[in-house]
Amino acid sequence: MLYGGRISLLVGWVGASISLAVGVTYGLVAGYFGGRLDNAMMRLVDILYALPRIVLVIVLISLFDLKLKSALDDTFLAPLATHARLLLLFVGLGLVEWLTLARIVRAQVLTIKERPFVLSSRLIGQRTPTILFRQILPQILPIIITYLTLALPAVILEESFLSFLGLGVQAPLASWGTLLADGAALLNPMGTPWWLIMFPALALTSTLLLLNFLGDQLKLDKDSR
Repeated sequence: MLYGGRISLLVGWVGASISLAVGVTYGLVAGYFGGRLDNAMMRLVDILYALPRIVLVIVLISLFDLKLKSALDDTFLAPLATHARLLLLFVGLGLVEWLTLARIVRAQVLTIKERPFVLSSRLIGQRTPTILFRQILPQILPIIITYLTLALPAVILEESFLSFLGLGVQAPLASWGTLLADGAALLNPMGTPWWLIMFPALALTSTLLLLNFLGDQLKLDKDSR
């Protein structure tokens, strides 16, 4: 149970961190430069929003699982070949969760970039990366932290769903999703080992509720200031 939770939480943290890095950078660039670049970047976000996220991850895993294993086998990273599916989960789930954050960050940057301290930084000739990451980014950190607490349970739930279907974590690794799948495979009318399903389900549900509650509290705290 604890081992499965470790893998689920690892995928959640790494996936949410990747989505945070992509979403923040994308939103900063789109909001700061504006104009045609902003319009083009936001249209891309709209297109990606229309696509089913889980299906994209499944396609990514189906296309690159064996290719990644083969590529890793031929390098000094050969020990990671057995965990190729896990690496694809990190990247795939991270790259489908950044869209909402990009929109939020862009909206904030459109307002912040007109404030006097940003205009002053431009006038004295500070470089754009300095303005973005040292002047504007600290102003939106509370929003980013709140997003992270909400993205984390979303990634964990998606990983558990994929693993339950047999498309996520593979042996010798285990996650809450694979534990649920193993328990479901043993269901029979003669005698159901209910604990094999109940305990992983309780662990997953409790973690998701706790993280969502934390995210809601952070949002309420931010709104009250």
